[in-house]
Amino acid sequence: MSGRYFDDWSIGDTIAHPIRRTVSEADNLLITTLTHNPQPLHLDAEYAKGTEFGRIVVNGTFTFSLMVGISVAETTLGTLIANLGYDAVRMPKPVFIGDTLRIESEVIDLRASGSRPEAGIVTFAHRAINQHDEIVCTCTRTALIRRRPK
Repeated sequence: MSGRYFDDWSIGDTIAHPIRRTVSEADNLLITTLTHNPQPLHLDAEYAKGTEFGRIVVNGTFTFSLMVGISVAETTLGTLIANLGYDAVRMPKPVFIGDTLRIESEVIDLRASGSRPEAGIVTFAHRAINQHDEIVCTCTRTALIRRRPK
């Protein structure tokens, strides 16, 4: 287990996650087809050439999922009871095939659970950043996390 218990977090704690990931054409194709998303901006190189981006844009749901997935090992792995919600998902810059993403997470809120004395609620602000140091995706994730066993 590498996630932290509720009692181990403080507001302002920030993690630069060690895993980085270069986005591949297969990543984009798989998420787009698995979710039945027919958007030609994600699938059709000829169509995408005619857009303001000039090339295929990676499906935003992949970027969001990768950002959250990479964060799990150092945040909630083995301590999570449930994710309670994802809020304020933003994609200020596009992601392209071949971009390498790194993820940062910051604790922005902590509170004891009113109904579960063995748990607390942590809110994380997650950021995905490309190789040009541009933020490409952000969200907040609220998680119900176990307290340290007594």
